[in-house]
Amino acid sequence: MSTAQTNATAAADSRPLIAIVFGGRSSEHAISCATASGVLGAIDRDKYRVLPIGITRDGAWVLEDDDADKFALDPENLPEVVDNGTRIHLPDSAKHREVTVSRVEGDALGAEAGAELTERTSLGEVDLVFPILHGPFGEDGTVQGMLELVGLPFVGSSVLAASVGMDKHYTKIVLRDAGLQVAAGVTITQHQWDTQGESLAAEVIDQLGLPVFIKPARAGSSVGVSKVAALEEFADAMATALAEDDHVLVEAAVAGREVEIAVLESRPGERARASVAGEIVMTKAEFYDFEAKYLDDSGVELRCPADLSDELLEEMAELGVRAFEALGASGLARVDFFLTDEGFVVNEINTMPGFTPISMFPKCWQASGMSYPELITELIEVASAHAAAREARLTR
Repeated sequence: MSTAQTNATAAADSRPLIAIVFGGRSSEHAISCATASGVLGAIDRDKYRVLPIGITRDGAWVLEDDDADKFALDPENLPEVVDNGTRIHLPDSAKHREVTVSRVEGDALGAEAGAELTERTSLGEVDLVFPILHGPFGEDGTVQGMLELVGLPFVGSSVLAASVGMDKHYTKIVLRDAGLQVAAGVTITQHQWDTQGESLAAEVIDQLGLPVFIKPARAGSSVGVSKVAALEEFADAMATALAEDDHVLVEAAVAGREVEIAVLESRPGERARASVAGEIVMTKAEFYDFEAKYLDDSGVELRCPADLSDELLEEMAELGVRAFEALGASGLARVDFFLTDEGFVVNEINTMPGFTPISMFPKCWQASGMSYPELITELIEVASAHAAAREARLTR
């Protein structure tokens, strides 16, 4: 189809065009694809046109199939965006929102930069981007900054909130400064570990006690996380975490119920909203690691709504919204807590939480009366409303 034909077709269809961006360069690539499967299968096609854009593990932006089943989570064959030779091009300025596609010529697929590309074809003017990317190079403000540079509005937090929310070290500082209780922890950099090693491990354990959890500062879905119950386990856990990031958070274990709440941004001028709470109950898994979250149905039980009193739920909702506001988050977030004998301890905040139909974020909203398709629509409508409000301020 020619560019003129493509534009004519788009003009005849007044539904907003939503670009769904997924995959990415992080170790959470497969989970992002699974999230895309859920969104592609549930988005309201009567309201929206969809433009699926995949990012390969090497960072190539490709035009993907509009096929939810293709990216469904299969433990035996994890979904992946592969390089199909297409290349997506974002607008070259903030003066328009046209996204185009070209194709790598001949046998140049996978070749060095500079491979010849075919003439670009218009995919239409994008109204909103839904970047369902998890982990570094997507959830951390990098893609958000690129979209802001070219004036494409998007669902979710902007650069600063996304970046801070991605980094557990800085999240802890911001939340603590906002008066929220967080777990005791120590951050160790690659350089500190290389130069101090064993003595540093002993010092941290002396400060925090055992067990501790060792986590990459900038990874989600519990990738690279280890529970350490003895000094001799510390070095292996550090190696696992440092394979994901150059600084690592070591946190004291907190005894309490693991509860989570989902937060949604509201229309301009209104305060964010919190869902009912969910609870993670360990059945066989030692802790809520990657396998328990996505690959092992028997390891944990997700209970939503959690069995909490009205008073505790009200307190948790307020703390969740306060955490959302402290980061300056937008769109959506999941706030994770430990409920201890002394009250709620914030574990972390995730500005692009797992969004498959069985993930805790949509499950909490479903238990609050909002279906998965309705949740997708709400995120799009709220992001569009805030984008319109920002544009109106800029043109005053």
